[in-house]
Amino acid sequence: MAIPGLSRLDHIGITVPDLEQAREFFVDVLGCEYLYALGPFQDDGHWMSEHLGVADRAVMRQLHFFRLGGQAIFEVFEYEAPDQVTGSPRNSDVGGHHIALYVDDMDAAVAELHRRGLRVLGEPTVSKGASEGQRWVYFLAPWGLQCELVSYPNGKAFDHDPAAFA
Repeated sequence: MAIPGLSRLDHIGITVPDLEQAREFFVDVLGCEYLYALGPFQDDGHWMSEHLGVADRAVMRQLHFFRLGGQAIFEVFEYEAPDQVTGSPRNSDVGGHHIALYVDDMDAAVAELHRRGLRVLGEPTVSKGASEGQRWVYFLAPWGLQCELVSYPNGKAFDHDPAAFA
């Protein structure tokens, strides 16, 4: 049985090395709306480890909130912690992740990423099977966050014939 009352995604939390760099990326590149900031937060007891699973001496310098497309919220943290790992996990690493963002025009979006000097991983890929009709490509935020652009303006094969892929 699913969690009672679970109805939607509320927000995605991301830790970054530099909040100003992240703000520029989320606002200028992704087109997010900056909402507000909170922090700093730190505690002399065990609150940080008990509630957030980080070192007790960790300091959350500040966090910023961004909204995309009137719905998705990104909660972006900058921490200072004695045991902080500064490398980004790869997609194949446990804890690896990416954020997929829908675009109407894949070619225009990829051209803009290149114009801004962001690292695009390969060329857009045409999906097959249940995802036929979709194109996708990965790119990296300045600090290494993996992002994906996806586009399927005419839907995916699954959308047209779900029974064929059951």
